[in-house]
Amino acid sequence: MRIVFFGTPEFAVPSLSMLLDSGEEVSAVVTQTDKRRGRDRLATAPPIKELALGSGIRTLQPQSIRDAEFFLELESIAPDLIVVVAYGKILPSQVLAIPPHGCINVHASLLPQYRGAAPIQWAILNGEKQTGITTMLMDEGLDTGPLLLQEETNIAADDTAETLSKRLAALGASVLMKTIGKIKEGRLVPVPQAGVPSYAPPLKKEDGRLVWKNSAEEIRDFVRGMYPWPCAYCSLNRERIKITRVAALDGFGMPGRIEKAKGEIIVGSGKGLISILELQPECRRLMTAIEFLQGRKLQEGIFFDEP
Repeated sequence: MRIVFFGTPEFAVPSLSMLLDSGEEVSAVVTQTDKRRGRDRLATAPPIKELALGSGIRTLQPQSIRDAEFFLELESIAPDLIVVVAYGKILPSQVLAIPPHGCINVHASLLPQYRGAAPIQWAILNGEKQTGITTMLMDEGLDTGPLLLQEETNIAADDTAETLSKRLAALGASVLMKTIGKIKEGRLVPVPQAGVPSYAPPLKKEDGRLVWKNSAEEIRDFVRGMYPWPCAYCSLNRERIKITRVAALDGFGMPGRIEKAKGEIIVGSGKGLISILELQPECRRLMTAIEFLQGRKLQEGIFFDEP
C-alpha cells in the first residue's frame, strides 16, 4: 500500500518509524516548514523531517497545503492512503479526496473527548484518570470524522504532559499499524462519533500563569499539564519563577502565601497547601526547593504573585 505520511513533532516519530520498519511503502512525508528557534533564531527542522531525510524518504514542506502546485505534486504520487499524525493543519477536501482508502488520523484522546490541538495537556489539566488513542477517517471538521480504532491508557498520578505524550506516541504507532492492517484486510468499518464532544484548544505561553486561588489538587494538575511547555509560572519579588513539580497537601493557608520556607517551600492555595518540589528562577537552571532556599533568604509570610 502506497502511503503519504503527514506529521511534524516528536509525537509523530514513533508512527513513521513503525511504518518504515513494517515495510509499508512510504512514498513521501509532508511536514511543516522549518522554524526559527532559540536565541540565535536558527532554522530548525521538524523531528519528522530529520527522520524522513535520514531514511531517504521524499520530503515536502509546503507553505500552504492549499497551494495548487503542492496538490498536483501530491496527486502525482497517487497514494493509496494518507496517514496524519500531529501534522498541525486541517487537510482541505481536495487533499482528503486523493487516496482511495481515505485519510486516517492518529489522535491522542478518546474521541469525541478533547478534539483539537492539545488533548494531552488538557486531559491532565482537567484531572482525567484515563485517556487513549483514536484512529479516525478524516473529514473536513476538527477531529469530527468517524472512528476506526480506540485503545485506552491510564494517566498516572505523576504523569506530566511530557511523560504521557511519550507513552501515547508509542501507543499511537501500535494502533496505527493495527488500523492499516484491518484496512488492508477489508475488516474495518468506520463508526460515527457519539456523545457530547469536548475540546482542547492550543495553549499559549501566557496560559501558564498559576492561579493560587485554585485548590491544591487543581494547581498540582495544572503544573503537570503545563510541563514542559508553556510551563506553569508565577512571580516572586518581581522575578519570574517557573514551577515544574509540586505536591498537593492537606492544610490551610492564604492563596500564594509562603507558609513555610525552612527545608521546604509550602504555599497556601484556595483549598489545601502546595509543596513546591522543583522550580526554575528566571535565567537559571532547574533546581529543587532545597537548592533554591540555599541560594536566597526566603521569608515566610511573603507572597508569590504579591497582591
